[in-house]
Amino acid sequence: MPEPLMFAGLRAPGFVQPSAGATELAGSSAAISHVHEIVRRVAALDGNVLLIARRGCDAQSVAREIHARSPFGAHAFVSVVCGGAGVEQALFGDPVRPAPLDLEALSADSRVAAARGGTLFLEDATELPASVQARLARLTRDGEARIDGKPVPTAMRLIVSAPPGIDADVREHRFRSDVYRRVSTLRVDLPPLSERPGDVPDLAIRVLEDLSAVSGGRPRTFTQAALALLGAMSWPGNLAELRETVHRAASATEQDPIEIEHVLPTLRLDRAPHVFAPEGTLRDARQRFEHDYIAAVLQHHGWRMADAAQTLGIQRPNLYRKARQLGIPLARGPESE
Repeated sequence: MPEPLMFAGLRAPGFVQPSAGATELAGSSAAISHVHEIVRRVAALDGNVLLIARRGCDAQSVAREIHARSPFGAHAFVSVVCGGAGVEQALFGDPVRPAPLDLEALSADSRVAAARGGTLFLEDATELPASVQARLARLTRDGEARIDGKPVPTAMRLIVSAPPGIDADVREHRFRSDVYRRVSTLRVDLPPLSERPGDVPDLAIRVLEDLSAVSGGRPRTFTQAALALLGAMSWPGNLAELRETVHRAASATEQDPIEIEHVLPTLRLDRAPHVFAPEGTLRDARQRFEHDYIAAVLQHHGWRMADAAQTLGIQRPNLYRKARQLGIPLARGPESE
């Protein structure tokens, strides 16, 4: 089968930040910056797109970002969850079944008909039953269909999300190779949070901002120590798991900022810590650890320098100097001795 266009090795100079809905793209790590550039280039083209997304990644927000930036962006974005009940009727409606060698038949209330001129997003495409894959193969081959009996061009872009195992599914004939070829003209691989741990604090802040906006409440944030703790977790459930954790922590208190003691009860601490992707020198890594650890100790002691210095086993003047070197702000009100 032909190789999909993957834009290997691109970078993102001058990339315009993602729209408000693209939570999955928040962050500034090398991994997500690479995705930013691929999304920008893919959006400018008109081919179908395959999004490789692990469990819990928000592929729909990335699909919406591609749609919004694309020539299809002025038209409808229609989303279908492929593992849901009634997916065949949702996609194609309830038309009279087509005769052999004729065009695929749709009803005017189908999701495919609604997406004409715009984008149809199929979430978790490997969950599609074989019968639906066969009809999708026909539709993507012909580029037109009969809607309530009338032949019309579909004129839409397909964006499909699937787990990394889709390649094996194609080889083992669980997913049709012809459909795969037609939906993977362009391909975007979304990195899991384990490959971009430095983005977790930005993502957590973004999720909390979204939650505040939806609830109509005041904007809230996390303390440095709480963000450091979130960044140290492995997040095998990716953004969905992080989003659930942030929602639970925000619901546990009305305090602002949300502190480490509000986050701890929401976490699963029985997992091994994630293996950090090597980034920077050993000195850089040590400075990051010192920054996060000292900030956490200061937060734990209510920013009382004497108590924090005792816990850290250093003199107060040394703690002041170290905090200034690491860029830890110390303006937290009068110090308690």
